[in-house]
Amino acid sequence: MNAKELIEKLKGGALSKHADLYRDIPAETERYIKAIERFTELYGERDEVCLFSVPGRSEISGNHTDHNHGCVLAGAIDRDIIAVAAKCDGEIRLQSEGYPEDRIKLSETSDPSSQPDFSSGALIAGMVDGFRRRGIPVGGFVAYTVTEVLKGSGISSSAAFEVMVGNILNHLYGEGRTDNAEIAKIAQYSENVWFGKPSGLMDQTACAVGGFVYIDFADPESPVIEPIPFSLSRAGYDLMIVNTGGNHADLNADYASIPAEMKAVAAFFGQSVLRGITENQLLENAPILRRTVGDRALLRALHFVRENERVKRQAAALKAGDLAAFLDGVNASGKSSFCYLQNVYTNANVEEQGLSLALAVSDGLLAGKGCACRVHGGGFAGTIQAFVKRDLSEGYAAVLDAVFGAGSVMRLSIRPRGAVKIDL
Repeated sequence: MNAKELIEKLKGGALSKHADLYRDIPAETERYIKAIERFTELYGERDEVCLFSVPGRSEISGNHTDHNHGCVLAGAIDRDIIAVAAKCDGEIRLQSEGYPEDRIKLSETSDPSSQPDFSSGALIAGMVDGFRRRGIPVGGFVAYTVTEVLKGSGISSSAAFEVMVGNILNHLYGEGRTDNAEIAKIAQYSENVWFGKPSGLMDQTACAVGGFVYIDFADPESPVIEPIPFSLSRAGYDLMIVNTGGNHADLNADYASIPAEMKAVAAFFGQSVLRGITENQLLENAPILRRTVGDRALLRALHFVRENERVKRQAAALKAGDLAAFLDGVNASGKSSFCYLQNVYTNANVEEQGLSLALAVSDGLLAGKGCACRVHGGGFAGTIQAFVKRDLSEGYAAVLDAVFGAGSVMRLSIRPRGAVKIDL
């Protein structure tokens, strides 16, 4: 369909067939229409125009486990990046709302040095390179994107963007044949090799696959990826992400210290990562570990071992429909992150403890009411996560917004589908 035909379809209510992705169909319909209109202003009339959507993600459990080949539980959320795209020859031109246009020649997508590190152009070129290396068809396109997956919100804007580029390539040139889990691996390659960030695979997989997803990184080159068909909304819960603000600057040393200390413990046992080391082994060697790597490293290793098993139990609970057991795991994960992993605030600035405060307020509001909360993502600053019964959500959001500022709370649900082409 061309742009005019897509708009007529949307005005006729065609987006309602994707009601599993969106709570407010009229508002999302208007969002798509505006994106199509802007695309046409930028790139003119096109004979065949397509619509795409990729969700953001939330880490559900498995805090700082993936980098030591552990297990994680993640979920796609109902905040997404949408794209309007069409084929073109020889290059990719992508305009994201509010940002300069990226313009990448396909002939310049084989050498990572052709793009600046940490640039959106590097992510685009890296996706093309990753597809080509796997023998997957590629080609040029023009696209306009609009996103609700905002930077700094802890719901993985870069992963959603990478997966979106792969989603567009997959459907424009590959008839949608490449599995979304494979697109996630290509996105990780793009981020690691082209963008210059040594990320794991959790973010990309959750955005690409959708729903709740259990990932076991025992073999990081071929992780076990298992979607779990559980509806948080049908269970009567909202997923609340609270942005506490705070200063994210100068936290690189804090983030780096976690895998470094875990791997220092692993090295004592002659391993490169903690996966496979038991709690008994840690305790039997505690005296010498305390002397050689320090108490905090041992505490973080204990967090890893327990969190890894907890993720497995939580995944099993979701598969069995045992929400109470799952929520117990959320609370236990939060306690472990606070007490043992110690990533809720930075020791370099103990006066600023937005995450600690958000967790304390949440505990007061939610304790004993069948809800749960924990730190969200890497920690030290940023966001917490709470699973809140729907009849408590409005009051919860009002209190947290009063503490951290209006709009600090995002009310979300787990989206059942990941990267998709929006057919009307």
